[in-house]
Amino acid sequence: MTDAEAEFNAFVAARTAALSRTAYLLTGDHHLAEDLLQTALFQAARHWERIETAPEAYVRRVLYTQNVSWWRRRKYAESGLGSLDVAAPCAAPDLRLTLEQALARLTPKQRTVLVLRYFEDLTEVQAAAALGVSAGTVKSTTRQALARLRTLAPELSELIGVTP
Repeated sequence: MTDAEAEFNAFVAARTAALSRTAYLLTGDHHLAEDLLQTALFQAARHWERIETAPEAYVRRVLYTQNVSWWRRRKYAESGLGSLDVAAPCAAPDLRLTLEQALARLTPKQRTVLVLRYFEDLTEVQAAAALGVSAGTVKSTTRQALARLRTLAPELSELIGVTP
């Protein structure tokens, strides 16, 4: 095994769990998330010599762009969110279930934008660059997604910044 292969294997072992959570949040489906992560890691392996200084940024970028390609092509049907052993965004299990159900009812584009903005903590400009759209598109999609969440799950108002 070469040094590059060993470095790649160490990267995969260390970062797969975090990258898997991101892939799941982007897709809302365990199987699609696995496919998305495999695609991203395959790309990283192919270009390891070029990206080894910042592999996580490269893999996350592939996750975002590949997910966008999938929902732009509409190759997969919207599916419900299953359970995943990720840290809950909120302490109450009922609230977590409500959030998962509400997120599952968003469009893939809306869910992707919310994941980038609030889970990955990207700015509007960074999210726009990751998705290959304008910052205005990210702003309007975020606004529409949050409005839809408010409608679908008013009990989440505390999480999405609305006072009852």
